[in-house]
Amino acid sequence: MKTLLKNGFVYDGTGQPAFIGDVLVEEQQIVEIDTNINSKVDKTIDCSGLCIAPGFIDAHSHNDFFVNKDETEQYFAPFIKQGITTQITGNCGLSPFGIAENSPFKAQVGGGIFHGENPGSFAQFLTTAQGRLHMNIAPLVGHGTIRAGINGNTSAPLSKTQMKELLFYVNEALKAGAFGGSLGLMYEPGLYAPFSELVAFSKEVAKYDGILTVHPRACSKISLSYRPIFTRPHIELAFDEVATIAKESGVKLHYSHLICVGKSTWNSCDWLLNKIHTLGITYDFYAFCHGASTITVILPPWYMGLSLEKRKNKFVQLRLKLLINITRKLLGLDFDDFLIADMDKKYKDYLGKNIAELAKMERLSKIDMYLKLVELSNGTARIYISKYNNEEIIRTLMQDDLSMLMTDAWIEDRGIQNQAAFQGLPYFLIKAREANLPLEKIIHKMSGKTAERFGLPSRGILKSGNFADITVFDFKKLSVDLKTPNATPNGITYVFINGNIVVDNGVYTPSTCGQMVLKNNN
Repeated sequence: MKTLLKNGFVYDGTGQPAFIGDVLVEEQQIVEIDTNINSKVDKTIDCSGLCIAPGFIDAHSHNDFFVNKDETEQYFAPFIKQGITTQITGNCGLSPFGIAENSPFKAQVGGGIFHGENPGSFAQFLTTAQGRLHMNIAPLVGHGTIRAGINGNTSAPLSKTQMKELLFYVNEALKAGAFGGSLGLMYEPGLYAPFSELVAFSKEVAKYDGILTVHPRACSKISLSYRPIFTRPHIELAFDEVATIAKESGVKLHYSHLICVGKSTWNSCDWLLNKIHTLGITYDFYAFCHGASTITVILPPWYMGLSLEKRKNKFVQLRLKLLINITRKLLGLDFDDFLIADMDKKYKDYLGKNIAELAKMERLSKIDMYLKLVELSNGTARIYISKYNNEEIIRTLMQDDLSMLMTDAWIEDRGIQNQAAFQGLPYFLIKAREANLPLEKIIHKMSGKTAERFGLPSRGILKSGNFADITVFDFKKLSVDLKTPNATPNGITYVFINGNIVVDNGVYTPSTCGQMVLKNNN
């Protein structure tokens, strides 16, 4: 089938200004781009006044954990409706593959956030994904997953034999086409890995010229991952650790979700950008000033390791409350910055309220209400935290040449959804319009630049011979409903994935036309 996109503003994804022209698609490929294409076609789409861009690439996703879920389409549809055609997955040290079929630790894969139905080898993952992909996925292999599969979520060091096993699974994924690996230094079990293990993992990635994405040990001025509290900003210590891993291993580094959590951390952004430009690495970030986390995010690891009985000890409680209050104040966060997104259904009245509101409702102090929520949910309540960056930081990052754009969001089976899963990348375009930033530069960050950095073949740029991943949108009418997290953006008019029209004049039709994008590492 031949389809002609006619008379649109063509943004080719290279960062060059748009021109008014046509794009001819045949089967899975773009076959011609010109100012006036005359060809016999099966379908002509008038794109007058619309922008024709490469399909948006989400630089940081975890949707690989949803590939083998029942009714898979519901987990991918919101991303497709916002114009995303490809996602980089396996971030934060977490992937649904990289372990032995007979591993007794499968239930511990996912860092406590994700739960793969049956994680296994990379080859098994590829087999499972066949015929189930609604969009394109470009996979990374997670260090945390491999380590969990070998040793569970324990702090015990790996033996020499276990280290060989870890490197075996890194190689298995990279030889078969993974684009690199990832570290999650804030999640179990990655947070327990010694420096030598992190470097060894990264060296294996470097052997294949793969990219390493890293969730640092801290994204704030104060983190309970570090002692003592009163020292250099912990976000800066964490970045130095990441940079040292890259230097020791020689790996190509990409810093995951540049966020400065809490008012007191915001002034570290300039320090981070200076370091990033000195090293010449890349990074990604969100469009929103809030992000998803778990209720235990400000708790010290030692507390959650205690039994319920020991947690109630008077001196333990006193020590904990003192530490939380010091940390919270030093961060510039308050309990009204923590909104409850999900708990057990019997606490549905808590959803959508912040901890300060719940404390007033329950006639408790804010810190006692917080600890009550931890206990009621056994530490699993999902929350959204405000003061993840601010609008000034976001605008600065949008204009930085080394930044890329992402959602870092997924669809939850219940509770309040993360806005980024529905509105993340279009919101960047809206911010660009409001700030009068060059649209071609923003599109480049979510297409050609990301494809080039991660090494995605034949994607991210509109040119003859590339896959026909295309997003057509009305820039003037593009809008999001910030008061409704799960609202579909207005203005995304057409979306092509591998030449298939999955959004046609604003109407979405499910299709398993996505592909597993693989790197040739042979």
